[in-house]
Amino acid sequence: MHRDIITVSSDHRQELIDVTEELRSIVRDHPRAQVAVLFAKGATSAVMVQENWDPSIRTDIVDCLDKLIPQGRWRHDQVDGNADAHIKSGIVGPSESIPLENGELLLGRWQNIFFCDFDGPRTDRQLIVTLLP
Repeated sequence: MHRDIITVSSDHRQELIDVTEELRSIVRDHPRAQVAVLFAKGATSAVMVQENWDPSIRTDIVDCLDKLIPQGRWRHDQVDGNADAHIKSGIVGPSESIPLENGELLLGRWQNIFFCDFDGPRTDRQLIVTLLP
């Protein structure tokens, strides 16, 4: 087993940040690993496997989630104004498992891995990467 952390910074309140290359770099150094388990640390963040060829997909995902879960209408907003971020994080989910082979991610042609920040901007988000034999 090997564990590593990818530190992520976001520039906007809601943002999908491509972490595929950072993950590839970690996986490449561990060719015997068979699975990468990814965990977004933080109650308002998530991780997603999605297309990266068309950058409008990221915007479409944020727009869709905003329509489904608008900001400012939830009870938790009275506490700190980010209830929508918590709900979005829960729906997208904090983890993904990616199969590996010979130090490579077994992603589809158009698939990349995104760290989702729903309560940015932040400079110190963490994606925990655990490689399993």
